[in-house]
Amino acid sequence: MDAEEGVENNGGGMPSFRGPLNLPAGMSLDSLRLDTTMRMSRLGPGSPMKQALGNSSTVGPSPTRTSYSDRFIPSRSSSNLTNYALLDRSPSGLHPAHNSDNREDGAAAYSLLLRTELFGAEAGSLSPATPEKSMGLTSREPIRSPMSPTRNLFRFKTDHRAGGPNSRPESPYSLSPIGADGALTGVVTSPRKAPRKIARSPYKVLDAPALQDDFYLNLVDWSSHNVLAVGLGTCVYLWSACTSKVTKLCDFTPTDIVCSVGWTQRGTYLAVGTNLGEVQIWDAQRCRKVRTMAGHRTRVGTLAWSSHILSSGSRDRNILQRDVRVQEDFVSKLVGHKSEVCGLKWSYDDRELASGGNDNQLFVWNQQSSQPFLKFSEHTAAVKAIAWSPHQHGLLASGGGTADRCIRFWNTATSTALNCYDTGSQVCNLVWSKNVNELVSTHGYSQNQIIVWRYPAMSKLATLTGHTMRVLYLAISPDGQTIVTGAGDETLRFWNVFPSPKSQVAMKRAATHMHS
Repeated sequence: MDAEEGVENNGGGMPSFRGPLNLPAGMSLDSLRLDTTMRMSRLGPGSPMKQALGNSSTVGPSPTRTSYSDRFIPSRSSSNLTNYALLDRSPSGLHPAHNSDNREDGAAAYSLLLRTELFGAEAGSLSPATPEKSMGLTSREPIRSPMSPTRNLFRFKTDHRAGGPNSRPESPYSLSPIGADGALTGVVTSPRKAPRKIARSPYKVLDAPALQDDFYLNLVDWSSHNVLAVGLGTCVYLWSACTSKVTKLCDFTPTDIVCSVGWTQRGTYLAVGTNLGEVQIWDAQRCRKVRTMAGHRTRVGTLAWSSHILSSGSRDRNILQRDVRVQEDFVSKLVGHKSEVCGLKWSYDDRELASGGNDNQLFVWNQQSSQPFLKFSEHTAAVKAIAWSPHQHGLLASGGGTADRCIRFWNTATSTALNCYDTGSQVCNLVWSKNVNELVSTHGYSQNQIIVWRYPAMSKLATLTGHTMRVLYLAISPDGQTIVTGAGDETLRFWNVFPSPKSQVAMKRAATHMHS
């Protein structure tokens, strides 16, 4: 049989078989019929293909009849491809230039959208002209990225809320926690400031021969005139931070040794506590002893000034209040500790005195009391490290010895314990910065480190090492930027740890200017 044999045209444009075909067993001619109804419905009335095929309604099965074929032709009528901007929604021929340069225009639209989202509407308005603008073509619909949906799916909407014509849109990429309608609308947001860098090495190291390795002594203090006093064995030396000049103030050889030093608030007189229980007052400018005060039976390991009142703590477990304006050696005695008093600090308003002892107790006294009005017993080792906060009234910090290792915070106004942080080693000293809300602790067994803390988070800003023995002594410069540490390794090390007060004032002024 020829290839054309048995096939004829029925006049409807579709061929029909007039003779039998060599079909597989079980297959009929109906299985070879193709349903062209769906395909013909998609062709326009003037389509050449439809004219060639003729009217499909006269050929093939009824629309209600389910027909089967050997091919699957998917229907895309239910696929909403316009949601993804994959199909052009505009009528054909509306934008001939856009249709011909679809890829280039899409890239330009995407760049415009990205620039607007990242840098705001102003940056988008400054973008180069798109091809439509350059050719004078406009569109009623906004240009959308070919990779972005035109409806709600994956669309980042810029919310222009009430706030006047000067309100800025809130970018979805903004790192600021304050929205466009926040309370600080209009405040210029700036990137996060890098954390302050603290030098890990001291900028100066001084030899301090005969500096004692004794936890209960306080042998270093820094005056308001920028003069450092250091007790070395039987002598007291003065070192000027301005001129680096060293002066020997006094010498107790061979009968006595120095156990504590403390400057007056004006920095003109220095109190010296001795091993025999005396307290001497020295004029630092004239290097002359003004007076000697007795009262303690044994060594005086700690001193604290409050205007004209000098408090001294001793191994005899007593605290003596001395008024340097009167002739008496002391005006009152504070009794309460069961062991040596090794820490004394007056509050910044001179109303409360905190004392720590080798009995693991922390007491708080007022100016009139002979008994402590607050007693804190949570420490499990000697309490030498004591510091009052200059930023919050009644906030007191204390540190415990080797068996305790903790820094604890107290509110003396409410008589409550606040927080406790385990430092991992013996806490020897604490000092609070006057410029920022931070504090420094020095440590002994077993790490001999210096730690700068940010309060109240108590996050470590820096850990400074260099001393080979316990860091038993600590003082801060009058400008609040520098600390000096001393240890039994017979060295004094100077560290820059805090910012200057001028930088803090400048930051506050800048913040005030931004808010105004």
